[in-house]
Amino acid sequence: MVEIREIKEIKIGKHSKDFEKWPEDAKRIENLRCFVVYYGSEFRLKTLSISALSEKECELWVKGLRRLVQDTIKAPYPLQVERWLRKEFYAMENSRETVTLKDIKAFLPRVNCKIATNKLRELFQEIDTRNRNELGFDDFVILYHKFIFDQNNLTDWSKLLNYSKTGQIVTVQEFQNFLITEQQDPLGNNEVEVSCFIRDYLQDPQRDVQEPHFTFSEFIDFLFSKQNSVWDSKYSRIYQDMTKSLAHYWIASSHNTYLMGDQISSESSCQAYVRALRTGCRCIELDCWDGPDGMPFIFHGHTLTTKIKFLDVIKTIKEHAFATSDYPVILSIEDNCTLPQQRKMAITMQDIFGDMLLVQPIDKNETCLPSPYALRRKIILKHKKLPDGVDETSFLIRNDESRQEMDLRNTVKNGILYLEDPVDREWNPHFFVLTQQKLFYTDTFSRTQENEHDDDEETVIRRPTDGVPNDELHFGEKWFHGKLARGREEAEELLRRYSHLSDGTFLVRQCVTFVGDYCLSFWRKGKVNHCRIKLKQEMGQTQYYLIDTNCFDSLYSLITYYRSHPLRSQEFLITLQEPVPQPNKHEEKEWWHAECTRTLAEEMLKRIPTDGAFLVRPSEKENNSYAISFRAENKIKHCRIKLEGRLYTIGTVQFESLVELVNYYERHPLYKKIKLSHPVNEDVIRKIELDIDDGSVYGIPGYMDPTSFTSKVTVKAIYDYKARRDDELTLVKHAIITNVHRQSGGWWRGDYGGKKQHWFPASYVEEIKPQDNQGDSADSMMFGSLQKGSLDIMGAVVELRVGGRPDLKWILRIQNPSMCSVFEVATSSEDTALEWMSSIKETAQNASVRENQHKEMERAWRIAKEMSNLIVYCRSVAFNLDRIKTKGFTFNEMSSFPETKAEKLMCQQENKFFIKYHQIQFSRVYPKGQRIDSSNYNPVPMWNAGCQMVALNYQTGDKSMQLNQAKFKENGNCGYILKPEFMFRDDFNPYDKNCLYGVESLKFILKVIGARHLIRSGRGIASPFVEIEIIGADFDSGTKLTTRTIPDNGFNPMWNESCEFEVFNPYFAFIRFVVQDEDMFGDSNFIGQATYPVRCLRSGYRSVPLQNNYSEDLELASLLIHLRIISSVHSHNL
Repeated sequence: MVEIREIKEIKIGKHSKDFEKWPEDAKRIENLRCFVVYYGSEFRLKTLSISALSEKECELWVKGLRRLVQDTIKAPYPLQVERWLRKEFYAMENSRETVTLKDIKAFLPRVNCKIATNKLRELFQEIDTRNRNELGFDDFVILYHKFIFDQNNLTDWSKLLNYSKTGQIVTVQEFQNFLITEQQDPLGNNEVEVSCFIRDYLQDPQRDVQEPHFTFSEFIDFLFSKQNSVWDSKYSRIYQDMTKSLAHYWIASSHNTYLMGDQISSESSCQAYVRALRTGCRCIELDCWDGPDGMPFIFHGHTLTTKIKFLDVIKTIKEHAFATSDYPVILSIEDNCTLPQQRKMAITMQDIFGDMLLVQPIDKNETCLPSPYALRRKIILKHKKLPDGVDETSFLIRNDESRQEMDLRNTVKNGILYLEDPVDREWNPHFFVLTQQKLFYTDTFSRTQENEHDDDEETVIRRPTDGVPNDELHFGEKWFHGKLARGREEAEELLRRYSHLSDGTFLVRQCVTFVGDYCLSFWRKGKVNHCRIKLKQEMGQTQYYLIDTNCFDSLYSLITYYRSHPLRSQEFLITLQEPVPQPNKHEEKEWWHAECTRTLAEEMLKRIPTDGAFLVRPSEKENNSYAISFRAENKIKHCRIKLEGRLYTIGTVQFESLVELVNYYERHPLYKKIKLSHPVNEDVIRKIELDIDDGSVYGIPGYMDPTSFTSKVTVKAIYDYKARRDDELTLVKHAIITNVHRQSGGWWRGDYGGKKQHWFPASYVEEIKPQDNQGDSADSMMFGSLQKGSLDIMGAVVELRVGGRPDLKWILRIQNPSMCSVFEVATSSEDTALEWMSSIKETAQNASVRENQHKEMERAWRIAKEMSNLIVYCRSVAFNLDRIKTKGFTFNEMSSFPETKAEKLMCQQENKFFIKYHQIQFSRVYPKGQRIDSSNYNPVPMWNAGCQMVALNYQTGDKSMQLNQAKFKENGNCGYILKPEFMFRDDFNPYDKNCLYGVESLKFILKVIGARHLIRSGRGIASPFVEIEIIGADFDSGTKLTTRTIPDNGFNPMWNESCEFEVFNPYFAFIRFVVQDEDMFGDSNFIGQATYPVRCLRSGYRSVPLQNNYSEDLELASLLIHLRIISSVHSHNL
């Protein structure tokens, strides 16, 4: 099924791989009869390829679909809700186009709504006035509104009730008063326009009257709608002066634009250019390498990334360059081609682009870069240019620092080799890279990474349920004991044990004699009685009964009835009273700790340095809840277990006892690959001979702890972070954390503030490079967060032996002088093994000779004159600070910097120089070469230093790209944002708020009220909390609010929590709302986010529509906030 709202483009022709899969069939179909629908909510779009019966039919389909897409995007909130409800209803409905209580019970967890069974039944019966035990669509809609607008929460809306005299409806005049008083919305100045707005919003023909109104619940719905968004739509148009020099604008810029995924093995695709350009990106990158037919390929050189044709990319750029914005597109060409292929590139671009390609200055006498307005619909090339009087065979002294950055393209050799896992003895593939000093390798690697999903940290395998479906209404009830091991005998023992609860004490169990039926066992006058509950089918529905004249649609209904009506027999009448409690067999187990606290559990587990060590204890937070405390990945984790009725629920999986739960997770992983393996109590601790070294798993001869290959590092906090757990660090901005161990999962360990090896979020810190060994430090983490290990190959000895698996029999044994044991890697091919052995031997020898030599290399310019002639405004040169300080700025030259160098020079050492430099010249910053996972750096400090082209990996949905999308959402998403005037003052310093005289600061008084339609990935119901962060100038940045967690409610949670803060430089600042789900392990999992420039917000009661990590709208998901914004101008002496 294709969601209309997710359609991004509809294109006539055979423009998809679907047609390539069946070439013979595709040949027989005319091109103009085919069209492709591109859709999805991530960077990589899916395709639906369609062939119509005729060209005319194809045109009609395309025209109709495009109209539907526009209608869907512009649809008011009530219509969006109705469409969503119809989609959900149609997915559930039966042949009679109705849904049952059982359907609704299964539907609620999908929408993150949790309602007690008896409450759900009451609501269902209240709407099912004809007692048919089913609802049609209209009744389903009524039920939904009862769920979403809980009458019990009316106190949360008490202030808003002031705008409804009756408490039932909101009239035009009351809504107008609300717009003026609360929203400061100019719409409220005209009653006629307010009336039109309500009619357009409702789009109900029966309510298209002169004085329409909202019901009070519709009024609340409106507050959550996109029509009431906190984003001020006046910034959705181009409103800035576009006639300034190009250097005066921030420009939306992409790095390695051709990639759809990581930098090692992902797909290169023309579609990546389409996505970037249609998103509003104005600077895209082409990484060009010689092709076999005289024309270049584009791909990430010396890697496993796929190749696409330069010609195809150029045609794609021409088609989509100005689909979103008319302002100029800059092609950043990373040219690795020979002179003949460069000439072909130049000719091809001139032929394809024609007049779009800028080949001459706009004004021959210009002394600064022209404006975006003057360069509308122009394509500008960024490339090296031959100096005047120099030809393409001249020599130069190479000092291009951009190539000194460690990058996969500059390595000796790379490819996939296999390492044996020391635990399960399986040989797993890893991506290896040989540089001139080291051999690096990633964590376990798969060629099909793009089609795989990361394991959700809460992933738990759904256990079998012995034939009893969990969604049956009775399944969680205390009185239902399931399948008792000893059947009737055990039931009688339980009833005798609880006979003090009086006559009528009962339980229900699965029948042993009559499989599929149930048995009601109850206590009466000192004796246990048993009644068989029979089942029969009537009109396709299961009926439950004790006597066939009184049938029920569920076991739950039958028992509920006999708890209020007497059970009749010839001898007696009895009403069912108290259910028999579930047995507590866990109390005799060695892992059970009845008096244990979280702190004590952690103290005990710290003394057992083995993953899988565990204990079970009561929860301190909730009654009738438990927790498993266990060790995993050198951390102590806690997992909640909720007692729901008689069932023990962990995530979405339910068990009939704690013993069954523990037994299950002793056989299956609970957290990632960790099973419960070592029950812990005081006796066990006393007996164990403790080994403090948590890395003892690597004690197997011939294997080394991968972390020993990389030195410990030091990092600096770039944001404040408040610990949420005892084993985490609380950080203040600029805090220095030492002895850092990088771990997977986005969390690292380190020492700070007297705490040793506590956890902190990796995204909140930046690595500090040792000043005396800058090169080695950058080199130590070639793969960044994906790196598993590395080893020095200087003086290394390598030999080849045969062994291992039959399909991996060629094993390389590597050992350097500092290693105590041999490092072994395997491959299936003898040729591959010999190539690697030769490369390692040669590089090891060269490294020893080269160790203290640092020669400047002489080489040819290698720039074709035909290409050089096309370079006008973006002439790439190596950055030379001394030359610029001596000779001055040159407006048509620009330099590129890896993020590490930009942070050091632009943002720190030479910040004042670069503020001036960026008033005249371009610079471009790109991710460091170690980011092979295509992760991104924080772009904000570079923007604050005036850098125009802060290039990011557009294919990665992360916080950095969310900030990028937020920045360029302003000014009509045209890809150009004019820098504020104060950045051109001589005394401007982005780190000093005292230089912001005359600039209005903004004070925010913000209240997070609630949310709707929060959807978490994976199974289970969300337990959401909200974080609000400001990202901008250093003195403004930080987390401003973290709300409490609302357990088990992603459907309509309410917080009503407030914060106040002041932003001194609103032109640099973004506000980021993030909704997280706290899972059963206490970990935070992303639900949605919304990021905006703080200057573009509206005050009042406002909706914050949530987006996914790729900044695509989440269906109906939104926060409701109340926002007051107070501006004030600060003087020079702040």
